[in-house]
Amino acid sequence: MKKKQVQLDEKGFRKFSIRDSIAYAAGDFGCNMSFALKGTMAIFWTQFMQMDSILYAALLVIVQVWDAINDPLIGTIIDADRRQYKRNKFLTYIFVGSVGLIVGGALCFIPWRNAPNIAKILIFVFGYVLWDAFYTIANVPYGSLLSLISSDPADRASLSAWRSVGAMAGNILPMVLLPAIIYDNNNNIVGVRVFIAALLMGVLGFIAFQFMIKNTVIRVQEPVKLHEKQPKFNVFKALANFIRNRPAVGATVAAMGMFLGVQGATTAVTVLFQSYFQNVKILGIVQLFALLPIFLFTPLARKMVVKYGKKELATVGSLCSLVSCILMIILPITPDLKGLIIYIVCLFISSLGLGVYSTVSWAMMGDAIDYNEWKHGAREEGVTYSLHSFFRKLAQGVGPAVALVIMVALGYVEANEGNQTFDVALRMRYLVAALYTFSALLMYIGLGLIYNLDKKKLAQMNEELEAVRVAAEAEEKEAVN
Repeated sequence: MKKKQVQLDEKGFRKFSIRDSIAYAAGDFGCNMSFALKGTMAIFWTQFMQMDSILYAALLVIVQVWDAINDPLIGTIIDADRRQYKRNKFLTYIFVGSVGLIVGGALCFIPWRNAPNIAKILIFVFGYVLWDAFYTIANVPYGSLLSLISSDPADRASLSAWRSVGAMAGNILPMVLLPAIIYDNNNNIVGVRVFIAALLMGVLGFIAFQFMIKNTVIRVQEPVKLHEKQPKFNVFKALANFIRNRPAVGATVAAMGMFLGVQGATTAVTVLFQSYFQNVKILGIVQLFALLPIFLFTPLARKMVVKYGKKELATVGSLCSLVSCILMIILPITPDLKGLIIYIVCLFISSLGLGVYSTVSWAMMGDAIDYNEWKHGAREEGVTYSLHSFFRKLAQGVGPAVALVIMVALGYVEANEGNQTFDVALRMRYLVAALYTFSALLMYIGLGLIYNLDKKKLAQMNEELEAVRVAAEAEEKEAVN
């Protein structure tokens, strides 16, 4: 059989196709296969390992200091790295990170319940720091790849949408399967099962990363030079540019809002199903409804972005989510089938709004990187994305810590495991709704009030950048000849 000929674009690269989108989706599948278990950490460490909840919350905040150093540092290293790699420096860093995630993820869940308190603290801190380092090594360059795979806004929207699919697929497997596996019939978590699951998920993530690396084509080779002399990379200037980069700040505020709700409410949601609905094993199925809107919107994302614009769609989505979260507070969510159905409906509507933003969120960051180049003459993918990633992860870490402190104040007792009192369970019902509402409000502020790249302004930016690219290429050819 004759081998199908690969179609090339005008620059000699393989034409952008669904292959690129699927490969990019596999990368976030790999990230989330490791990251998904983070939502289990609080229950594992407070209920199974019997660590004091306030101590765990404090440790969780402390390890975020590592994030503060880790993310921008690695981003800076990547941006400043001028060595020649066989494929691409971003893909090389991703490979290294994917290997480390197998070990780091498993170390976070060593099931040594009777260990001395000091040993528990050391295990948690060392495991988390190691996992987080390798996650950053893989995730920061992965996010930067979007702006390098294609410069076309529609292609980027497709990549972002498929990235969301990959992320959701990486979340669905652990989200649906883990509650049925890692909890016993008394709604209590089983540590050994969590450890084995973490190890297996690390291996699956590694396989996904290798698929992505093999099928990724870098089409945007060099940053655009807006000035005759490109200044030497300066980390402090890069940080200042990020702060002045309004789209990057807006997208980051929105992402923080999203994760403050999702991650911050994770522990409270688990307790809600343990002690309020009294069936934690169905939690995965229920939360599947939160992911369905993303799959519903993804096939439409490219066409809708072209017609309406990313900012416009994401802003409307955040408002939709905000309204449904407020309804979650007001409506009578009782600990029975009727109340569960109301909860699921509110969750679905909220996620529908969230799904709109999540499918275009990474494309918005890709545009923000271009904006930095447009306004300040430097792309700085690594630093821009790493700072964005840092604040996302800060929300992912601080969110659960703050939620735990509130839960303790509301009567949560880790020693009771999956059998909290009804009064405590009822408070979790309102806490979950309040966290989701705060999250949606912060998303709207970031998208609707700060992010300023609407459809018209984005078109202007892309037109001007393309003109610079054409001029630079012509100048380069003239210099060679």
